[in-house]
Amino acid sequence: MLVRIEDIKVKKRIRKEMGDISALADSMKRFGQISPILINQKNFLIAGERRLEAARSLGWNSINAAIAEIPDDLTILEYEIEENLQRMGFTKEEFEEAHRKLDRLRNPSLFRRMLAAIKRFFKRLFKTGE
Repeated sequence: MLVRIEDIKVKKRIRKEMGDISALADSMKRFGQISPILINQKNFLIAGERRLEAARSLGWNSINAAIAEIPDDLTILEYEIEENLQRMGFTKEEFEEAHRKLDRLRNPSLFRRMLAAIKRFFKRLFKTGE
């Protein structure tokens, strides 16, 4: 659900340094908000402070948020810790493979372009949906 950014309250958090959020803001500008922030029923932030700050830096008025019924401060703290601990970035090899695949899709070989053109021709010829 969309929540007005000005309505979200942020209590003292464990993370003190959010680092440079410009890359996250650029991502959100380009792709939109991929993952919602998490708030409780009273609009207190539970998870997603960097996304919230990136949205603010972009001048957004609202942000996509999920609402969780979290009963107490202990559980809220557990959520904050868990959300920050359970992320796993790409390994160097995975990152390199991802970029190789992107490059192939962005710059297909002559054979792949010809094959795609032939497929489009036959789809139009037989008016297939696939």
